[in-house]
Amino acid sequence: MNREVAPGLAQSALNLALFGAGLALMRWRRRFPWQVALATALLTLYSTTAAGPAYVTYVSLCTHRRWRQIVPVALATWLCPAAQILWSDADKLRGLSVTGVTMATGSVIVGGLTVFGLYLRTWRDLGASRRQAALEAQAHRVEQAKLAERVNIAHEMHDVLAHRISLLAMLAGGLAHRTDLTAEQTREAAQAIQENAHQSLNELRAVLGTLRRDGGVEDPQPNLADLDALFDEVRAAGQQVEVADTVEGRELLPAQTGRHAYRIVQEALTNARKHAPGTRVRAELGGRPGQGLRIRMSNPAPYAGSSGPGPGGRLGLVGLAERARMAGGTLSHAVQDGRFVLDVRLPWEA
Repeated sequence: MNREVAPGLAQSALNLALFGAGLALMRWRRRFPWQVALATALLTLYSTTAAGPAYVTYVSLCTHRRWRQIVPVALATWLCPAAQILWSDADKLRGLSVTGVTMATGSVIVGGLTVFGLYLRTWRDLGASRRQAALEAQAHRVEQAKLAERVNIAHEMHDVLAHRISLLAMLAGGLAHRTDLTAEQTREAAQAIQENAHQSLNELRAVLGTLRRDGGVEDPQPNLADLDALFDEVRAAGQQVEVADTVEGRELLPAQTGRHAYRIVQEALTNARKHAPGTRVRAELGGRPGQGLRIRMSNPAPYAGSSGPGPGGRLGLVGLAERARMAGGTLSHAVQDGRFVLDVRLPWEA
């Protein structure tokens, strides 16, 4: 009785040992895919339980799609278990039909494992491509946001510098052409030119500073409350401006809308100085929460280009239209009764 039990115990111990060896080898299946798959397949010559690790490592090998490695390992994975079954049950499995069933079963198993390994690789590739597409889409959105912010900063730079430089040109032109100025008046004009030049440098540094930090235009920014100072500044430089302001509840106007409104008025004044110098500009502002904000700027028709636009001609209108669009509003312009009229409507929620 003991002689019959001992071989069974030895076979069970060998099965467990080889199964444990197969599990240990699985740790290196990604580093040495075909070597580990072949080694675990050979273990199935002596152990049926080693088939589990062998099948796992074979599937892992199939995910690499290296057919020169897959084909020989597939043959080993197919033949070794069948040979082990035939050798262990040689007395019971002498018929060709039983041998054929064993081979067919092995073929089905290996074929199914191959298909599953290839499918697993395809699924992983699809997931990786989706993750890559998501990363690229996120990077694209970030780049678009950066580009949009740089466009906003470019608008700020254009509006600020165009305003300051046009004031300098007006002051310098007056100083160059007027011969009836007293020494005190000449000194005041030169001082105004100097102050505007310094202010231009300071505002340029502020805009460039926000660009270097990759951030938005920082507060505090000008709004409707600063328009009176703007009108006083251009009047002091010699521009004639008539203002009709009927805005109600201006303290309720969103800061972003107020900044756009200020820049629109500033750019409109700049364009009038460039294309219709020496003429009177009329600025009309009106609106209230829930009805929107209206800005209407007008000046004599020479602004429309009867003598041809100067350097950068009509680019100011393009910038104004873009500014109005960024604020969610609309802009229209036309010549009415001999005057060029610019009409801007900006949203103002109640």
